[in-house]
Amino acid sequence: MKELFLVGAEQKADVMKDWEQFKKGVILKFNLQTKTSKKVIEYTSPKDVCADHEASISFTAATLKGNRLYVGTTTEVLVYDVSNFTPIQYMSLPFMNDIHHVSPMKNGNLLVANTGLDMVVELNGSGRVERLWNVLGRAPWHRFDPEVDYRKVATTKPHQSHPNYVFEIEDEIWVTRCLQKDAVCLTSPEKHIDIGRQLVHDGIAYKNHIYFTQVDGRVVIVNRNTLKVERIVDLVQISAHKEKIGWCRGIKPLSEDIILVGFTRIRPSSKRNQDGNIEYKGDFGVLPTRLACFNIKKNILLWEKNLENAGMNAIYSIN
Repeated sequence: MKELFLVGAEQKADVMKDWEQFKKGVILKFNLQTKTSKKVIEYTSPKDVCADHEASISFTAATLKGNRLYVGTTTEVLVYDVSNFTPIQYMSLPFMNDIHHVSPMKNGNLLVANTGLDMVVELNGSGRVERLWNVLGRAPWHRFDPEVDYRKVATTKPHQSHPNYVFEIEDEIWVTRCLQKDAVCLTSPEKHIDIGRQLVHDGIAYKNHIYFTQVDGRVVIVNRNTLKVERIVDLVQISAHKEKIGWCRGIKPLSEDIILVGFTRIRPSSKRNQDGNIEYKGDFGVLPTRLACFNIKKNILLWEKNLENAGMNAIYSIN
C-alpha cells in the first residue's frame, strides 16, 4: 500500500457552534512513502439539502472498496471513482441528518449511520430504504416525524445515542454508539461490545480484531470472536506531547503492530451559564489536525504529519 485517502473538512474562519463550523468537504491523497498530501476532492453541498443558516458542510467517515470511495456529508451520500476523482453516484433523502459514516454491504446495498436521528439505514442502489434501525432498540420513528425534511434542520442535538460507525462481522451488522461507549449488533441484538470509559468512534475490523478510537487518545482493541476488549493503547502516553493531543478519530491498521490514527485540533466546546445561555469557546492552542503513525508493539510514535497545510482542519477517516 503506497497511497491512502484522508477524509474530512475545511473549517470556517470563525469559531462556530458544532453544527455550523465547516465550510466544505475535503479528501486528501496521502503518499505513505513520501509522507506528503495532495488535495484531490473538495465539495460543497447544494443549498436545497442544507440548513438555511450557517450550514456545516463536511465529508464524514468513508469506506474505500476497490476504486470506489463511499462517503457522506451531513445530508448526502456520494460515491467517487478514485481512479479519476469523479462522482458516480449521489443520494440525498429527507431523513438524512448529521450522517457520520457510509459503508457498502456484502449484498451490494449501503449502510448509513444517520446520526442525527439515532438511526442506521440500509439503502439499495437506487436509494430506496430497505431497513431502518433505531440504535437503542426502539421504533425508528418514535422521536421523529417521517414527514419532516431533516436536511433543513440545523441540529437535532442532544442525541440519545450518536451512532457514528457501521461495520459488518461475517453476516452481522454492527454500529458503534458514541454516547453509550459501546458497539451493538443490529441483526443479533443480544450481541454487544462494552468499551466504556470515554466517547467511542470507528469500528475497523482487521484480521482477528476490531479497532475503536476514543476521543481522548486511546485505541481499544477487541477480539472479534469473543467480543471482549483485549488491549487499550494509551496514545497520549506514547506520544508524550506536552500540549493537548486533540480529538482522536479515524484509524487504519497497516499491520498488527503499526497503526495510523487521525487527530483533529480541538473544536469549540460549550458551557451553559447560570442564566441558561450556552457559551461556545474555541480551544485552538493545541497540536494541528494531523495523521500519526504508531508502533503499538514497541509503544512508540513513528511520525506525524500536519494536514492543515493541505487544507484539512478535521479528519474523519483514513481509507
